[in-house]
Amino acid sequence: MTKWYEEKHFMGIVDTAHMSTEVQKSAAATVKGLKGVMAADSSICEVDGVVGKLLYCGYHIDDLANHSTYEEVAYLLLNGELPQKQALQDFKQELIKSRELPPQVLEFLKTVPASAPPMSILRSAISVAGLYDPHAEDNTPEGAYPTAIRLIALIPTVVAAIQRLRTGQEPIKSKPELSLAGDFMCMMNGRIPSPDETRAMDLILILHAEHGLNASTFAARVIMATLTDIYSSITGAIGALKGKLHGGANTEVLKTLQEIGSLENVAPWVDAKRAAKGKFMGFGHAVYQTEDPRAKHLKELSGRLGREKGETKWYDMSIEMERLIIDAIGKNCNVDFYSASLQHYMGIPGDMFTCIFAASRISGWCAHILEQLTDNKIIRPSANYIGHQQRSYVPMTKR
Repeated sequence: MTKWYEEKHFMGIVDTAHMSTEVQKSAAATVKGLKGVMAADSSICEVDGVVGKLLYCGYHIDDLANHSTYEEVAYLLLNGELPQKQALQDFKQELIKSRELPPQVLEFLKTVPASAPPMSILRSAISVAGLYDPHAEDNTPEGAYPTAIRLIALIPTVVAAIQRLRTGQEPIKSKPELSLAGDFMCMMNGRIPSPDETRAMDLILILHAEHGLNASTFAARVIMATLTDIYSSITGAIGALKGKLHGGANTEVLKTLQEIGSLENVAPWVDAKRAAKGKFMGFGHAVYQTEDPRAKHLKELSGRLGREKGETKWYDMSIEMERLIIDAIGKNCNVDFYSASLQHYMGIPGDMFTCIFAASRISGWCAHILEQLTDNKIIRPSANYIGHQQRSYVPMTKR
């Protein structure tokens, strides 16, 4: 491969359509899974895996986690700037107006099989919601913005309704006096959450809201680039997030904690898993080569909620697992690891964790959809063909 290609590929400005066939094949062979390929210009998120830095529109995730709210972060992602006081109040009011569950979606949720995976229900429910939104087909940048707000408000309500219905309970109406995070917790658990529970949900929503061109976000942009409707794009993103290689790692962490069962069993379990060359869920990351900058915030809140609930076992086990696994394999835990014990303390079942992820990432998905629409071009990469060269057709009688 030429030095020219290596330089241009690193800069993300290679146009393979004008390469020779051999150069195209050489280029394609180096980017399996598109790892490292610059597929879009974006001002939304910077992820620096080498130093462990995550910025939303230029703001460090530590500052946002320590000082912001999810509503403020959602506004930031959609608009590129932190809101002033009145703008934030107006934004919150728009979210509150869109929290109510549409009756047609509720009717659909009551018909799904009890055994259906929650993420499958969520995916289909959002598709149904698009059928009853009179503005769904308006994919102009101006029309897409209010649809984005509707979806950011609606998905937590749908997730909460899924949880209520699958446990034989009626969905709870939104309480406009609560924050989005507090209302989400109330609709999930049927009671006003404690301040720490509200803070925990707010933090989970902030930390999972955006993470660059991950699989589901890229899927959302690819679909939106065809100039379809936003509901189709978000339905596709939810489908991508449902995959076990994208969402769901924290569900597996909780299963592991429950399988181990006690603090004294942690060390033997780690030794056995390492001897079997097994995978430690919640450790290592596809991007971060050092500590995931989001993990420490969930770790601190997991300890606080564990003490509030009078059951620190799951947090204590997590602390011991983190220590032993880092010693064993030299990899830090990621955002999924402590979110498992934290959400368990919040009363959220493990198989709902990925739905919570979607309720957060919806703001990032919508931000990327709006950005895609501002300078849209259909996303149409080439494939590196490795099949037969042209062959002569053989009639049926001679095969």
